Amino acid sequence: MDMSEIRLTHGLRALRGESRMNESMKKYTSWRAGGKAERLYIPADLSDLIQFIRGLPEDESVHIVGLGSNLLVRDGGMRGTVVVLHARLNDLRLEQQNKESGLIYAGAGVACAKVARFAALHHLTGAEFMAGIPGTVGGALAMNAGCYDAETWEIVERVKTLTRAARLREHVPEAYEISYRHAALKPAARAGDEKTRDCNDEEWFVGGWLRLETGEDSASRKKIKELLARRINSQPLSLPNAGSVFRNPPGDHAARLIESCGLKGFFIGGAMVSPKHANFIINTGNATAADIEAVIIAVRNTVKEQTGIELEQEVRIIGLPNESN
Repeated sequence: MDMSEIRLTHGLRALRGESRMNESMKKYTSWRAGGKAERLYIPADLSDLIQFIRGLPEDESVHIVGLGSNLLVRDGGMRGTVVVLHARLNDLRLEQQNKESGLIYAGAGVACAKVARFAALHHLTGAEFMAGIPGTVGGALAMNAGCYDAETWEIVERVKTLTRAARLREHVPEAYEISYRHAALKPAARAGDEKTRDCNDEEWFVGGWLRLETGEDSASRKKIKELLARRINSQPLSLPNAGSVFRNPPGDHAARLIESCGLKGFFIGGAMVSPKHANFIINTGNATAADIEAVIIAVRNTVKEQTGIELEQEVRIIGLPNESN
């Protein structure tokens, strides 16, 4: 079913976004590897996204992507629809401010680094760490992204979501189970009037309100500069990567464990454990998704064999293994 058929079937007004069929996901993931999306849609804005979701068949699978910085799409590609939000749900505004604090609204497609700079510009502190997150606000909310001893949900006042039934909802942090690199809506928060079809419905973040303390913009800018310098010095930013591949186990660091097993520089095909940071897997130029996944598996198995610790993936792996499937 193509996009015109979807519109005719559901009687929608014309969509304003960009639709593409059999689109390579290499352009939409930071690893620059992987197969094609059966259908890809880039909405014009939130109202256009709502129209698009409302028009999809109920059994259509939907994958939401921001910067694709924690995502590996297998070489066989993805069935269903991929929606790319980066730079589209890009509202970023100051809604409240007083002597003690300020409230910022950020759309799911806003880059985290942009939020950090915007907050500093308005003399607000507490979002500096977001300069080190290579993703969007939507992704940061979905996985409680963090770095340098701070996490996204520590500054969240409430969030806006879109359900699979194309309805907007708002939730406070208490509605979520939040932990290290994890944020999931509690079952009780999903309950609703069955007539709305929202009960047990999938929900995606489309924006969030961040509560930050009032402070000195010069101090925030200095901290952002220091954090970015640490990132440049410690991470392989010159080659395609997806950030940290594994979560840090309790009381330890995944990078230390991987390095202790002598895996820095280990490679399969065009995928390599970074010699600069052991918890990063880099695309040296021609890596396939299969290469990257094989390195992930090899690293996990080796660390398990040598240390007894089983590393848990931080990145998502989706799609079919190869073009023949």
